[in-house]
Amino acid sequence: MSELSVNHLLGIKYLNSKDIQLIFETADHFKEVINRPIKKVPSLRDITIANLFFENSTRTKLSFELAEKRLSADVINFSASQSSVTKGETLIDTVNNILSMKVDMVVMRHPNPGASVFLSQHVKASIINAGDGAHEHPTQALLDSYSIRERLGHVQGKNVVIVGDILHSRVALSNIFALQLQGANVMVCGPKTLLPKYIDKLGVKVETNLKKALQWCDVANMLRVQNERMDMTYFPSTREYTQQYGVNKALLNSLDKEITIMHPGPINRGVEITSDVADSKQAIILDQVQNGVAIRMAVIYLLASKIKH
Repeated sequence: MSELSVNHLLGIKYLNSKDIQLIFETADHFKEVINRPIKKVPSLRDITIANLFFENSTRTKLSFELAEKRLSADVINFSASQSSVTKGETLIDTVNNILSMKVDMVVMRHPNPGASVFLSQHVKASIINAGDGAHEHPTQALLDSYSIRERLGHVQGKNVVIVGDILHSRVALSNIFALQLQGANVMVCGPKTLLPKYIDKLGVKVETNLKKALQWCDVANMLRVQNERMDMTYFPSTREYTQQYGVNKALLNSLDKEITIMHPGPINRGVEITSDVADSKQAIILDQVQNGVAIRMAVIYLLASKIKH
């Protein structure tokens, strides 16, 4: 069996196209498992995984926990708000204390960019980045690409537009890297104030007119506006943002083709996407959620197979 070229999943930029292919093929197998009556496999019975979430998360945390339990791993959940971190304990001390309990793998979400890379250099466990600041969110990008592959047959050559708050989004950056590795054409679309200054260095097309972007694409990945990461106003009002960058059914019907709609969640219904779009046949939002479990099972399984007991 082939194996990943990395010992951690810190970001898409550390993977190659063969790694992504292997993760997808492994996820295909696990997707079949989670659709069986008995959804568990004993693959990781001797592996202990700690979920360290220093930032709020619902879907990602539940998805990882479900993936770990489907693989029969032992799971420890750690929430920073109820821990010694609030008493001033450092990240390395926190993790080393957890590792002394013989933990093999750490899934970590942290508000600081680069936290998972920093950790991987200082502890002996395998690290999976579940989101670090506005930097990367690799498993989200993998499940997004996997969902495109499932809906459209392949990712290569497809036109994918990422719409919304690109500036504050770790999902956008990871998606750009993952899609480009697989040969997709990538465009970003949003108000100029929500596009990073370095965006032209990433080899993506840039469009500020939503209708033009949707007319170009096969897939539109809608991002929410991340108000919690903003320390200033980037656009006049939510209403005005919705008028210019919100997708509704009338807009989709005005295109001369049918496109696929995605959203990493949580959805701000009525802002970046209306309910009639989110709940339509064109949207694969719930498929993304289901695929998230299979992708995370695949990543955990492939990394665990490299751990020497």
